[in-house]
Amino acid sequence: MDATPRPHEPLHGFYTLFYKEWLRFWKVSVQTILAPVLTSLLYLLVFAHTLRNRIELYPGVDLDYAAFLIPGLAMMSVLQNAFANSSSSIMQSKMTGNIVFILLPPLSHREFFAAYLLAAMARGLTVGAGVFLATLWFVHVPLAHPLWAVVFAIAGSGVMGALGIIGGMHSDKIDQLAAFQNFIILPLTFLSGVFYSIHNLSPFWQGLSHLNPIFYMIDGFRYGFLGYHDVSPWVSLGVVAVSFLALSLLTLQLIRSGYKLRH
Repeated sequence: MDATPRPHEPLHGFYTLFYKEWLRFWKVSVQTILAPVLTSLLYLLVFAHTLRNRIELYPGVDLDYAAFLIPGLAMMSVLQNAFANSSSSIMQSKMTGNIVFILLPPLSHREFFAAYLLAAMARGLTVGAGVFLATLWFVHVPLAHPLWAVVFAIAGSGVMGALGIIGGMHSDKIDQLAAFQNFIILPLTFLSGVFYSIHNLSPFWQGLSHLNPIFYMIDGFRYGFLGYHDVSPWVSLGVVAVSFLALSLLTLQLIRSGYKLRH
């Protein structure tokens, strides 16, 4: 074997780490993809049955509640699974000690960030597509502005993938990551308009909803399907883009400093 040192190949480390992260969730697709799809179908069956004809969606618009609910469930699945992928991977690598095999190679902080981020986005988008395809058997959902739906799915999964990297770096134990999910991600997701339109809320809660960045991801994604929105899709896109930029810069800085990665 040639022992002559070779220069670091551009992006070689990124491709390797991304492929490793892709295989990590794809090899257990029953748990990481099929299970979230089944959970979303259960949400659809329960909420569509109990809340149909009980919630006014958009004033003056005759819209089936199931058609309203499906884009929200799909986007919720995208966001939750994008966060879960990057956060659990980094946290588990720290717990088992094999994070050293990622830190030792000549891997830049940008490659580290991009690999984990894109793998998280890939899982989130795969699950979201699975939810949408599975629900086609139940009700027809229009696709009024498909480009908007794609843009918000990509941007939203990027935001949650970056947030997941931060959560995984910060967490040293499973209960710490669980607290991050249960007290931050889950409440923000369920209070973002997945199951209702904010027109049903009091002015106070409507104002509070506008402080939730996940609300803009859900509303913008749903606009891509239904053509109706609570907030202008351009405003939603601006909020999501600023959130992604801020989280990306913060994540890159934390990775570069080795925050809770190098002990």
